[in-house]
Amino acid sequence: MDLARTMTFYTYHDSPVGQLLLAGMPGTLMIINFPQNNQAVAPQEEWKRDDAVFKKTTRQLDEYFSGTRTEFTIPLELEGSDFQKKVWAVLQAIPFGTTISYGDVAQRIGQPSASRAVGSANNANPIPIIIPCHRVIGADKSMTGFGGGIDIKIKLLELENRLSSHSKPQGDLFYPDNAVTING
Repeated sequence: MDLARTMTFYTYHDSPVGQLLLAGMPGTLMIINFPQNNQAVAPQEEWKRDDAVFKKTTRQLDEYFSGTRTEFTIPLELEGSDFQKKVWAVLQAIPFGTTISYGDVAQRIGQPSASRAVGSANNANPIPIIIPCHRVIGADKSMTGFGGGIDIKIKLLELENRLSSHSKPQGDLFYPDNAVTING
């Protein structure tokens, strides 16, 4: 058995939205967490700190925050219910610089009355930013819930809004004209 493949490693990464905790196994990201919020995850005693394991992840996060990356290519390992995994798959399909509502996500997974459950799955997202739950907003365009806090959600949306407005006529993420429904 490859011990490194079964051991969980972690590092901390400074970002424009604060320090992020990254955790996973070599080649696989399992957690991004905002240690300064009320849903903070701390490294467990058996985890081992190894910054080198996360070089690709930290590089891609830095590129995202600098505006040179709009999609991530990090292998992910997700632990959650089938419902949560369906929601997280839809989140990964939301294009950079766009927002959708919880109801839109519920429609996309074929459960149009599951908006609240979608909100709970968003809240349980173990890999925010890369699985962009910050792109899901209220049907009335309100900023509702985010594990890192509403202020970080707004910062992420402002970053994407600023960067996407240079490359395409998206409009403002905070106004109804820019909300999209993903079909298919």
